[in-house]
Amino acid sequence: MKRHWLLSLFVCCFSLLYSSAQEKPNIIYILADDLGYGDLSVYNKKSKIKTPHLDQLAKQGVRFTDAHSPSSVCTPTRYSILTGRYPFRSKLPVGVLQGYSRPLIETDRMTVAKLLQENGYNTAVIGKWHLGLGWKPKREYAHLLNVPGYGIQTEMRPEHIDFDAELELSPNTHGFDYSYVLPASLDMPPYVYVENKKLVERLTSTTPGQKPDTAYGGAFWRGGLQSKSFDFYGVLPHFTAKAKTFIEQQSNRNPFFLYLPFPSPHTPWMPTEEYRGKSEAGEYGDFVQQMDAAVGSILQTLDSMGLSKNTIVIFTSDNGPYWREDHIKQFNHRAAGDWKGMKGDAYEAGHRVPFIVRWPEKMKGNQTNPALISHVNFMATVSDLLQVNSPKYKTEDSYSMLPLWLGQSSAVEGQDAVVQSSSMGYFAVRSGDWKLIMGLGSGGFSYPKQYAAASGEAPGQLYNLRKDPEEKENVYGINPEVVDRLKKRLQEIRAK
Repeated sequence: MKRHWLLSLFVCCFSLLYSSAQEKPNIIYILADDLGYGDLSVYNKKSKIKTPHLDQLAKQGVRFTDAHSPSSVCTPTRYSILTGRYPFRSKLPVGVLQGYSRPLIETDRMTVAKLLQENGYNTAVIGKWHLGLGWKPKREYAHLLNVPGYGIQTEMRPEHIDFDAELELSPNTHGFDYSYVLPASLDMPPYVYVENKKLVERLTSTTPGQKPDTAYGGAFWRGGLQSKSFDFYGVLPHFTAKAKTFIEQQSNRNPFFLYLPFPSPHTPWMPTEEYRGKSEAGEYGDFVQQMDAAVGSILQTLDSMGLSKNTIVIFTSDNGPYWREDHIKQFNHRAAGDWKGMKGDAYEAGHRVPFIVRWPEKMKGNQTNPALISHVNFMATVSDLLQVNSPKYKTEDSYSMLPLWLGQSSAVEGQDAVVQSSSMGYFAVRSGDWKLIMGLGSGGFSYPKQYAAASGEAPGQLYNLRKDPEEKENVYGINPEVVDRLKKRLQEIRAK
């Protein structure tokens, strides 16, 4: 009887622990690279690209229409997603890292992955990293690590690196139990996969690069070192397969977090044969359709394992699209929808992005939400989700989106403004209907990029996005009180 009672008690306790672990949702954060607001047909009925899987994800979840990346280029946004801090607080407030750059995230910095790891999650990153790696310098160059800005403001030279040594710092340093990454963008060397702290294959080959006459579009990539078997066309399928394997290896006992930053549709636009010519937006559109199918494959894996109900799936983009005026004219496709500008810009197209969340266990489907949100809010949202209130998980800039996701609120509580920065360092601050840009021109890739104010001309730009969503009428000069209020708020945020 005593033995039977003890056995029953053990089973009961085990079941409670198992149930408690099961209550925590799995989280998959899928980050597209340079995908525009208008690329998904669920956001743009006139899109020349078919995205049935993402459209279906939106129908099953909540589609946000006023979501923003904190930067209009990728490295700064990736820093913010993982740390919950605006990118201007980092060691690289303007610009992006390269493939041989050193880590941008501080070694003692709390990240979303660390938060989840400390609270019982199996964590993984599979995809494009672009936040710097702890390349080990050869002995004769080790002293360069003491040079201010080395590896951040200036890239490490490949001849200075001991590629046979383990990385001194990697995504594993920042809370990921498993990492399988491309060091930077698919058009930046080195072209090699890094698994945890080691190269998967030695860098024994070089590529002269590919420079088509499409001004960094098409099948463009830079020359440099690559592993012998590296296949540009195979990167997206490879990461998709790795992600599916990771999900399939998870037990029902521990929740998991998968950060899945796809390399697409950033250049080079290299869809596989199966997808070539399938869209009406050229190789770019074909690449987006291949990525849509990859997302569908991930979702099917969740379905087959019975994990969909209690898995939060987030899909968004790191910034707006690299889609110039000549692309719009050639294909009659507006990758950014009706928003002004493109990737890199302070204008809306540079940072207004698709953002879809699905969580069948807790969230109603087929919802459209106009609330203002930012990628920087992910850290606080996860902290709120797990109900952990330790000060070490709080940051200067992150506010929880969870009540918004659950339909308990119409806005992000405590957030009265969001900040974006352009590729050239222009700040934009948004509060309510008003948007202030601290400079003239796009501040990014669109022309004119920047220019000084003429005599009597306003030194910045102010737009009322409700009345003027296309940012056509600069009302800076006739709304001095709004300008002063937004300037003051930006200063307060930067001073935190």
